[in-house]
Amino acid sequence: MAQHCTDKSWHGIRQNVFSTAGDPDGPEVSVTLPAAWGQLAAGALSAMLPGERSIDIVQAAESWIAPVAAHAASSGISATMAADLHALLAARRGAPSAALWRGAQDAPGFVLNPNAFLDETLHFDSEAFGDAVALAVTALTLAIPSAHRLNIGFTDLHLFLERVGLRYDSGAARDVAALLAALMTARAEAASAKLLAKGAAPGYKASQKSALPASCAIFGLAEAAAAAREAAGGDCRHELLTGFANDPDAEALLGAETIGFAPAASALDDAGMLRAWARARLAAAGMSAETALALMIAGEDVLAPPGASAHRAMHDTLARHVHAMPARPEIAAPAQPKTARERLPARRTGYTQKVAVGGHKLFLSTGEYANGRLGEIFIALHKEGSAFRGLMDAFAIAVSVGLQHGVPLEEFVEAFTFTRFGAAGAVEGDPAVLQATSMIDYVFRNLAVNYLGNYHVMPATSETSDEVGGGDADRSPLLPLDLPAPAPRERRRAFKLVS
Repeated sequence: MAQHCTDKSWHGIRQNVFSTAGDPDGPEVSVTLPAAWGQLAAGALSAMLPGERSIDIVQAAESWIAPVAAHAASSGISATMAADLHALLAARRGAPSAALWRGAQDAPGFVLNPNAFLDETLHFDSEAFGDAVALAVTALTLAIPSAHRLNIGFTDLHLFLERVGLRYDSGAARDVAALLAALMTARAEAASAKLLAKGAAPGYKASQKSALPASCAIFGLAEAAAAAREAAGGDCRHELLTGFANDPDAEALLGAETIGFAPAASALDDAGMLRAWARARLAAAGMSAETALALMIAGEDVLAPPGASAHRAMHDTLARHVHAMPARPEIAAPAQPKTARERLPARRTGYTQKVAVGGHKLFLSTGEYANGRLGEIFIALHKEGSAFRGLMDAFAIAVSVGLQHGVPLEEFVEAFTFTRFGAAGAVEGDPAVLQATSMIDYVFRNLAVNYLGNYHVMPATSETSDEVGGGDADRSPLLPLDLPAPAPRERRRAFKLVS
């Protein structure tokens, strides 16, 4: 595809046209950019330039690069500003925030992608990274001269660390991040101080220097950061220079999987494929995807993403080496642990009670823990239908599981006494319970007497269908003076099922 710009940085890069929409409810937008950048980058560029129906990245970049380059040339700052900025963007090494693409005069920011400064041998070009920082400071200053607060940061730190063989949650990874941030801040302050000498802007003191890590897993990074600090000095043109602006569109344009210094939340992308950081981890370990899958099936999660505590630790590390940071990541409250099931011993005590409720035979059996606490019940019926017996069996199992998970027996007694359905009436065979409004009512009256010592549950009264809602218990006022002490639990007002 023919280029609309003569800058050689874009020559030889195959372009493609993507259809996307910055607004899901809006019309489709045609976006032309390097084919390798993909659909996500096209969507990000469309979101940064709302209202445009056709976007060419080279033309869009030229719209903000041209005035910056013209200003740089006229002021004698740089004669190669346009070529340098085009090259930085074409290599996906850096991009300005969405505000600059739109021509806005607020919140000037620039995002750098440290992954683009790693070559095939995983050597990190510290000098080129520092030069990119200085270029970003100069470009933003020329674009918005009145701005005294810039926001220059880097993105996709998680992938960067995995590519060089470091786990995000390790101390070595935090040392690398600290040196990367220190290098960025020192080069930004040096560029800002240089611009102060050329303009009429108030000066700001450079930031306090925190101690640098003593060692680094990336060759030359520690030396580059220390040298940049020695070179930086004097007042700066800007009050703030470095930080993490959380500009997802600009970062997506650079191909970042994770925003800023945040860790990835999953090893899989939306299509169910391994993310780049997960592939980098496997490559650094010399492990194939098949081997990783086998280990995960065996219970070893080799692709577990870092947790919230690692994110907070990284935040605290970087905060010492940049000018501004977002709010410290919150750690969600741990989920309440599930109640462990306390199973009964293999040999247990208990009792079996045989009764007749309204002429229908019922067998109630209990199982106890070593300390005598109730842990299970069984309810056997004599001549009831199979469906009713099955429901009663399931009910007994549910109550038993609840007891074994720590549900107090009192809760069951409160819930199930006074339930009304047939069979009901006089109870034969249990001198402690003389009447029951249902078989379930009898079961929990019996359990209340034998395991809770509770003889104060209000006696059951039998009512025919003509008496429902009109019995003495319903008409009597529930006044405190009418209640004996200790007060029996009064019958609840509720609809009643009558056979």
